[in-house]
Amino acid sequence: MAKDKIIARIAGLGSGFPDQELTNFDLEKIVDTSDQWISERTGIRARRKLKDNENNSDIAAKAALSALEQAKLNPMDIDLVIACTNSPDRWMPSLAATVQAKVGINNGAAAYDIITACAGWMVGLEVAASFVKSGQYKNVLVIGSEALSRFLNWQDRTTCVLFGDGAGASVVSAGSPGDPGEILALKVRSDGRYGDILDLPAGGSASPLSQKVLEEKSNFIRMNGQEIYKHAVRSMVSVCKEILESQNLSIDDIDWLVPHQANIRIIDAVGQKLKVPSEKVALNVHKYGNTSAATVPTCFDEYARDGRIKRGQLVLMTTFGGGLTWAGGLVRW
Repeated sequence: MAKDKIIARIAGLGSGFPDQELTNFDLEKIVDTSDQWISERTGIRARRKLKDNENNSDIAAKAALSALEQAKLNPMDIDLVIACTNSPDRWMPSLAATVQAKVGINNGAAAYDIITACAGWMVGLEVAASFVKSGQYKNVLVIGSEALSRFLNWQDRTTCVLFGDGAGASVVSAGSPGDPGEILALKVRSDGRYGDILDLPAGGSASPLSQKVLEEKSNFIRMNGQEIYKHAVRSMVSVCKEILESQNLSIDDIDWLVPHQANIRIIDAVGQKLKVPSEKVALNVHKYGNTSAATVPTCFDEYARDGRIKRGQLVLMTTFGGGLTWAGGLVRW
């Protein structure tokens, strides 16, 4: 395959969720909230939660194996593992290395993590696509996997009702122009000036875990919902327009929009501003909540596996998260 003919394609997708479901009615017993309040404001009705004996790496490995199966590859075919997460099992070793061992990728492949909050998987996708197109690697496993239930204050109804645990994985492989799953465009943007409107204050080197941190509960996710809404809608719409312009396409050319599954109000606003008919917007936020780096790959995987997203269709993806970081991408499935 001539170097100038190498393209990057998504050869396989996979998902992994804990079996334990936490509904809005379950949350009514934990915090001052109600099913009506949550569903009307967020569109979320349930989410998945890891059990005490489960870890992020377990669902990440499950998603990875599913993606490998769809790509018709075995673990030893993988040259690089990228795990995109804000909630690794441990800070050392990386989640990527842990999954590498669990999946059986024991061929000396590289493995490392990327931390870019909810935009993680799409950031990893950009890195993987660049490596593949350069000829550096042939098959890259990109995982977006989160165990955010471990970083929630279950008495803070502004955050604990939103997030869930889940993992989405993709195999990015070398191919030729026109191959199924071709990645046509990817763009990643960031603005660190607004990092404090969605953050996890303690647990890093600036504020290591301590008795004071635990008492202040600063080792949990914090979010300014109104500011996130404003920045998310504007940024996701903007990057989608960038993607379309770069490919000389209009929104009418797009078959599906797969947006970050954070909140139905954000999803609706993005769709309306882009003028995407609601029947072309992929949704699973009602079942899983915001799984951060896992939302786009798991939603894409669900719609592709059940046949709603068909081969040859153009899929526009967009996401937004802490950093602030946002991204857009276009795939011909």
